[in-house]
Amino acid sequence: MSALSDMDGLLQDFLAEAGELLDDVDQKLIDLESHPTDANLLNTIFRGFHTIKGGAGFLEAPAMVELCHRTENLFDKLRSGKLDLTAEMLDVILSATGQVKRMMGQMADGAVIDGAPAEMLAAIDRFAEGDSQIAAATEALAVDWEGLHRAVCADAPAAGMANPTNLPDPVSNSTAASVAPAAQSSPPTIKAGRADRPGAATVKEKENSLRVDAVRIDRIMDLSGEIGLAKNRLTCLFDELRRKATEDASHGDFEQALGQLDTLVSDLQSVVMKTRLQPVSRVFQKYLRMARDLARQVGKDVELVIEGAETEVDKTILEELNDPLVHLVRNAVDHGIEGTTERAALGKPQRGTIRLSARQDGDQIIIEIADDGRGMDPEILRRKAVEKGLISQEEANLLDEKHSLELIFLPGFSTKSQISDLSGRGVGMDVVRTNIQRLKGAINLESTLGRGSRTTISLPLTLAIMPVLMTRIEGQMFAIPLSAVREIISLDASIIQTVAGGSSISVRGEVLPVVYLTELLGRTRNSVSNVGVVVSVPGGRCILAVDSVAGQDEVMVKPLEGLKPRGVSGATLSGDGMLVLALDLHELLGSGGMGGNGFVARSN
Repeated sequence: MSALSDMDGLLQDFLAEAGELLDDVDQKLIDLESHPTDANLLNTIFRGFHTIKGGAGFLEAPAMVELCHRTENLFDKLRSGKLDLTAEMLDVILSATGQVKRMMGQMADGAVIDGAPAEMLAAIDRFAEGDSQIAAATEALAVDWEGLHRAVCADAPAAGMANPTNLPDPVSNSTAASVAPAAQSSPPTIKAGRADRPGAATVKEKENSLRVDAVRIDRIMDLSGEIGLAKNRLTCLFDELRRKATEDASHGDFEQALGQLDTLVSDLQSVVMKTRLQPVSRVFQKYLRMARDLARQVGKDVELVIEGAETEVDKTILEELNDPLVHLVRNAVDHGIEGTTERAALGKPQRGTIRLSARQDGDQIIIEIADDGRGMDPEILRRKAVEKGLISQEEANLLDEKHSLELIFLPGFSTKSQISDLSGRGVGMDVVRTNIQRLKGAINLESTLGRGSRTTISLPLTLAIMPVLMTRIEGQMFAIPLSAVREIISLDASIIQTVAGGSSISVRGEVLPVVYLTELLGRTRNSVSNVGVVVSVPGGRCILAVDSVAGQDEVMVKPLEGLKPRGVSGATLSGDGMLVLALDLHELLGSGGMGGNGFVARSN
């Protein structure tokens, strides 16, 4: 039993380390296309295959050993200058990394490892022998887009090019004829910006790192949250004791101890939270491979520039961010960037640019995906939405440019007249918005016809500890995410206006609808709402009317087991031990816009 346990531990270590190593190899392969003679890149990739081969041999995985060995031979000749790297050769090498990922997935599942396709092994050998004209051998290595999508989204071993034959072509929806575009066109390129070119980790960095099970980190985070709640409870008890008892010397000592405890708890939560933070490069680097393959498939010349890859975000958010970003990057390549002929006719550079960036802004992470492509035409978007029956012509006529752009988030919306493997089914952008909102984030679109589009995603730095504004209605406490709060105002009957049956207030020249939180939660309003909380959600702003405000706090919100009331994301405890429900404003208010008659919430 002990031997089996040791072997399982070795397998898990190999899969984790080889997975990271293979991601690094994929990233460097994309960079190698722009720097084909870079000796450091060639040597690093060679060592990567060699290291994986050694681990696979120890774990008795001969199919993986064989594939890595043949690829290693090819790179040995590339780094010695006996061969020159070509786009077709790189296609085959990238398909080999996809096969290694597939085999790793089989190892993780305890399944028998299938060998790599014979056509792939033959192509690698023929390239190594100096045969650069093997288009026929590479025709069978078409891209499995769904497999590659799953590999990127799941962050797990999967095949990027696993299916060797008869894969549907993403453009024509017919059997693929070739991976590469026409020989007359220059090979499309996807590469990282120079400022963020990947580099190997230093020896010192590796020595200072420690691999820890994420479950343990989550448990430590839970415990630190419980300690914080206990600290808040002690503070409330002390305040109550001081009000009831005569002041004496012990009160000062108690207060000082509470102050020290407060500092220690804050530091503990900060340190634990930082252990959950990971650089966005862990996700961003995967899109280099995906975008490169897609650009070659559709015959476009594209440069993917990554900025701010060192920006850190909570592990949970990072994992959930995979799927939305896959859709956005694919859309930018497939929809946004024009073909080379079209760009030349418009006087644009032949190579289109997609810029994927990340930065931290306070307690928010801002991610932008921008392209210099064709942009979106609001009139076409409105017409397509009407044609598909998503909105009426009357509704379309009332939409301004901003809300016309947001039509792409409607389920079933697509501007494509034909369905392909890449797009046309209308199941992309609505999924993006839903996933972003589930992460307590917001998404915003900007587009200029003929100049390009920009998608901006705002996300909380972490979901573990949430800054909130404590409010009260009908004697019960509710927590509002502080990131959505813009200001707090006093509600006076004299300043509330009634327009078409709805209440509104003018705040510094902007007319905002007043929404009573009691009614939003489906309750009867019995008390007087004296405070207005100005909140911002995708689509606009409104004033949430509450009875009172109890101040700001940082809390750990936990989901309600077996229960999910509408507009409630979870619960926590106040300092005096009361249950506090945390509000999900995106669900409670919807993602729609503001109308003159009040808050208009569109269905998701």
